[in-house]
Order: sequence, then C-alpha cells, then structure tokens
Amino acid sequence: MSSVYDNYKTVIGLEVHAQLLTKTKAFSSDINEYGGMPNTHISEISLGHPGTLPRINKNQIEFAIKLGLACNCKITEENRFSRKNYFYADLPKGYQITQFDTPICTGGTVEIETKNGGKKSIGLTRIHMEEDSGKSIHDQDPYSSLVDLNRAGVPLIEIVSEPEIETGEEAYQYLMEIRKLVRYLEICDGNMEEGSLRCDANISVMKKDASSFGQKVEVKNMNSIRNVQRAIEHEIIRQIDVLEKGGEIDHETRTFDAAAGITFGMRSKEKDNDYRFFPEPDLLPYWVTEKEINGIKNTMPPLPNQLKNKYINDLGLSEYDAGNLTESKPIALYFEELIQETKNHKSATNWLMGEIKSYLNTNGIGIEDFPIKPKSIAGLIQLIDENKVSNSVAAQKIFPELILNPTKSAEEIAVAKNLLQENDDDALISFIDQAIAKYPEKVAEYKSGKKGLVGLFMGELMKLSKGKADPKKANKILQEKLEA
Repeated sequence: MSSVYDNYKTVIGLEVHAQLLTKTKAFSSDINEYGGMPNTHISEISLGHPGTLPRINKNQIEFAIKLGLACNCKITEENRFSRKNYFYADLPKGYQITQFDTPICTGGTVEIETKNGGKKSIGLTRIHMEEDSGKSIHDQDPYSSLVDLNRAGVPLIEIVSEPEIETGEEAYQYLMEIRKLVRYLEICDGNMEEGSLRCDANISVMKKDASSFGQKVEVKNMNSIRNVQRAIEHEIIRQIDVLEKGGEIDHETRTFDAAAGITFGMRSKEKDNDYRFFPEPDLLPYWVTEKEINGIKNTMPPLPNQLKNKYINDLGLSEYDAGNLTESKPIALYFEELIQETKNHKSATNWLMGEIKSYLNTNGIGIEDFPIKPKSIAGLIQLIDENKVSNSVAAQKIFPELILNPTKSAEEIAVAKNLLQENDDDALISFIDQAIAKYPEKVAEYKSGKKGLVGLFMGELMKLSKGKADPKKANKILQEKLEA
C-alpha cells in the first residue's frame, strides 16, 4: 500500500574519514598509534608552538594514491595544502592542514550490491588528505571537559561521494565496501568503534517530480556502519514529516542518539567561506610523478572485486561463495594459497567456509593463527576425492588430528589411525554378505517393496567394516545383491 513517503526520493552523500596506518603523524614525527596515556604522543609541532614547521608524510600520500587507484580515480599531479580556519577546541594550532582546491584524487567509483542483487556504482567527488583533531572528553569530570591531544595531527584521508546514494541500505553497502578496500590495502584498520573510520552523512529529500535537491542536513557521530543506516532511515522520515506539515528543513548539523534511534540538532551548518581557506605557507606543493604512481601500482594487492570476479568467472563458484571468500583479506589470501594446491575449488570453499571458519569462531582467532597450512587441507580434500576417506571421517577424525599435529599430512594421520576406506571388492562383498545373512526376513521385505531398508543393511555393513567401507561403492554392490 502506498503512503505519503512514496512521493519523495532521497539524496544522500557520504563523507568518510579514514585514519591512516602510518607510523608517524601527518606533519610531524610524533608516533601515530591508537591508545596510550593521554597527551603522550605529542610534540612542539602537534601542540602548535610558535616557530615550529610541518613536514609532509610521504606514506600518507602513498596510501591516498593506493585508494585512488583502487577506485579508478584520477591522481592529481600538483598537490597543495591549505589552512582550514575553524575553532577546534582540541586542535591547538587553531586551524587544520587539509587539501582544498587540489585533492589528491578526483572522480572514481565504488561498486556496491543493491538489495535486489544487482550492482550500482557510486561516484566519488574527491579523496583528499588532512590531519585529525584531538579528542574532547566530556564524561570523566562533572565540571570540566578534558582534552587528549594524542590524535591531533593523525593523518586522514576524506572520501567524499557524489550524492548518488538513495537509501540507508545503499549507504550501509557503500561503507562496507570502503572498509573492505582500506583493509585490503592495509592503509586503515576500519574500526568505527575506535574512530579510525568515521562517517558524516548529508541527507536531503525531494518530491519525485521536483527538479532541484531539497535542503540537506549533515548527521554526525555514528559509531558503527549499522548506526549510519539507522540514522539515515530516521532522518528521511523526519524530513518528510516536517515538509508534509508545511515546515522547512533547517541547514544544520545533527547528531545521532543510538539508544533512542533519533537525530537531534547540534548547530547551524557552516559554509565553506566560514572556514577562510588559504594556502598553507609552511608547506611546498608535492608533485606526484607517473613513475611514483606506477611504483605504487606494482605493490597493490589483489582487490576484493577482482578476486570475486575471478572466483565466479574462472573457478565457477557461486556469487554467494565468492562474496564470503572475499569478505576479509586474510581469508581470501588463505584461499588463494589453497587453490594453488587443489583443483577442487568447491570442496576447498566448503572446507574454508565450514569446518575451518567454525573452528576460528569457536576459538576466537583469525585465519592468521589457524595452525593447518593450506597444503594440508588440500591433502585432506585429495583423500576424499580419491575415495580413501569419507567426508564425515575427514571432518570428525582427521581434521581435529591435523589441528593437534599440523606438521603431519592428512594421509599420514589416516594411515596411523587406520581410517583409510576399504575399497577392495572381495572385502566389501564379504561385509555385505554378512549384513544380508543377519537379516533374512528384512531381505524379503526389501524385495517386496520396502526399499528404505537399504539403510539398515548399510548400517550393519559400516559397523562390520568399522566405518572403513567406501559408502558409494558398498551401496552400489549392496543394492545389486538385494535386487538379485
């Protein structure tokens, strides 16, 4: 059933700040590390003392270029820095060094999966470099706000999307892709809970037949990707409700209360001219050369979409399997090693997403700490493919032993534990004859049409063989004998 909300469409643009995993800060040699005692990762430069001069961190530039290449952006040749004048209580200089008119990356796209299973490319306006501010703490002293300047000067890139996102779900998928990319590139850990990945959402609504955008509102302070989606979905309804009652949308900055699931106003929104941007006089322009770009290209890891396409188109895996395998870089790299050792790609997927992932989750570890090497898992798959062991024996008996003895091969464990399947026809026929002889009345019932009784004979056969009979081969011979 249609409602008043169906008469509107939503326009959303996201600004994502990613703290970079450089060893030092953006414009000083202060250590760049999360945590630490308050106000210990600082120096005269990050404190803005008179007479101090900033220096460009080349790793920040390299990391920004990496993301730009991953998103097919145009890399800017001449990079200049500017001062953004704004009162930051926790940035001692009183201004932020950022890029204004020469962002290091322009254009490009991020591809997302839509709710109906399709693909959508979200355009990027720019990626630019800047520094972070410190952190104000309001809940540790009842009378005063405290300031920790460890974060002041930490290198950031800001990823600004085009206003092409239409729903909270699309925003969620976009942020998931951004986080996946920065983690694959190893330029940011992507932890929104720690503030190393932050997102501001610009949201407006407009009638579907309107020719111009509605007044946008910026929403800040969302500490998870799911909360970004929740905040957007609330704000869409709030704005439409205001307009339907004849009101106007204020150009303001709002914050999100995760517990209540609502946004509320913080301040009126500043305009660019309020920041009084001007060129940073203490930093010379940085020129990015074609040689430098090509050098960075050569260090780029395989990216999630590239691997996903490879798994679907070259290995014949489903989109679901390919998506799971590329969800995290360590899992994808383990799978890359595994498929060098086995051609049974579907079985390799099942083991990685099944038994291995279950073990990782149960023990709270990452694949980096998993004791079994890909070559040993490939050996286990080979035993199954050669009908030397069954899937259940491999999972229940050999896999746990491999975890305890990772230097041994799957076949060594199977031999030592006497787990290899019995494939010899004479031995199988002997077991089958014994099973049939034990239940003569059931044989008659089988012949009269109760075909389900084959399970009874198979159970007895497996008991006699101590679980070592090849189920497929034994079942075939058993049915031939019962039908005779």
